Amino acid sequence: MTVAPQARQFSKIKEVVSGWSGIRQYLRGGDEGQLVPVVIPKDRRRYGWIFLLGVAFYVLFFGVFSGSAELLTLSFPVVLIIVALAGLWLWRGSIVEIEQGTTGILSRYGKITGTLSPGRHYLWRPWEKVEAVVDTTTEIPYLAPVMASPTRENVPLKSIEFFLKFKIDDPIAFVRTLGASNFDLVLSSAVQDAIRQRSRRVRTEQAYDLRGSDVEDMRENLNRQLERYGVRILGANIPDVQLPDQYQQHLATRERVSKELVAYEREWELIRKRRIDALLMEIEKAKKERDARLVEVNAARNKARQDVARMLEERETEAQRVRMEIETRGRSTLIEAENEAKALRHLGQTYRDNRAVLQYELARRRVEVGEKLMQRAPRPLLVQGGAGEQSALSTLVLARLLPQLAAADEHEAGPAAREAAREVRGLLERGQDLPGLKEEG
Repeated sequence: MTVAPQARQFSKIKEVVSGWSGIRQYLRGGDEGQLVPVVIPKDRRRYGWIFLLGVAFYVLFFGVFSGSAELLTLSFPVVLIIVALAGLWLWRGSIVEIEQGTTGILSRYGKITGTLSPGRHYLWRPWEKVEAVVDTTTEIPYLAPVMASPTRENVPLKSIEFFLKFKIDDPIAFVRTLGASNFDLVLSSAVQDAIRQRSRRVRTEQAYDLRGSDVEDMRENLNRQLERYGVRILGANIPDVQLPDQYQQHLATRERVSKELVAYEREWELIRKRRIDALLMEIEKAKKERDARLVEVNAARNKARQDVARMLEERETEAQRVRMEIETRGRSTLIEAENEAKALRHLGQTYRDNRAVLQYELARRRVEVGEKLMQRAPRPLLVQGGAGEQSALSTLVLARLLPQLAAADEHEAGPAAREAAREVRGLLERGQDLPGLKEEG
């Protein structure tokens, strides 16, 4: 079973009476664990300087009324020394040193009339004194554990610790109106009342929510109550709340269950994380395999594209070669046809130009052939009979002689006639090749 820590006691505020040498220690360190914001200094001024002045006057009167010049002369240095000692005593007793961060309360004839700032001051008049030295710069911490504060269900909480920091802004109002000892009672009462009001608005199971909760409204309420005392609350919070033992056991059980639940949730979170990591690894592996396959597919596709491009390039080259061959053959054939046409045109032009010459040559050849034929033609043979009558014998003889005569003539004119016939035939054949000669023939 968990033992709850004992609640801490209220901070105690009081004022002390001390000499000027102990003011700093009390204001900074307190007194036996109690807070000391106000120190009442002891008046260190003494009235011995008045006795010294009386002695000086006595010596002076004694020297004057003694009637002796020697005593009078001797009394003057003694009086001066005694007056100097009295002045030194008065000067040393009038010095008042206010510590940095504190404020002195000045009074005249017991009435508070003002304040003294930090530093050295001189109180020459005996009726002036420092009533108190107040710490006005330090933020003074104050702890107030409130016991048996009831909740909304009227369940008394074991304790609620309320921590605040306050500062004395108006030392005159603080000292004149309340004082440090009475302020402790007022502050503790105000804090308890504020804590109980806050706990009344909280359910018992939500009491731990008071720890570190926003207490700005409580601080403002305390400032309104303490403003007339010259005190300002700078900050406040609730550092600790303790429930009754029964509720503590109940909360301990709930805390144990919640811890187990947290442990189960962490374990489940680890299992879920492992499963998620495994799934992510599988997904990453699948992505890598997919990327590898994509790389292979892209490589195959690029290779296929290269093969197709190379094949198309070869086909295009082959088609270009065939086209060039066809174009070359076509140009050659066209050039040959053009040349042949030009040759035929030239030949036809030549034939047209030589048509008159050929006609003349043909006519001349015809004349020559005719002359040759006329020269080699057979001569007529005349047979005359007597008495103008032909006998049978003459006819028979003539019949036998005519063939022989014709053959002889033909033999004499045969070669020349054959040559002329060949020339004429050749001219006729050449003339048949030309359209103009053929038409004229």
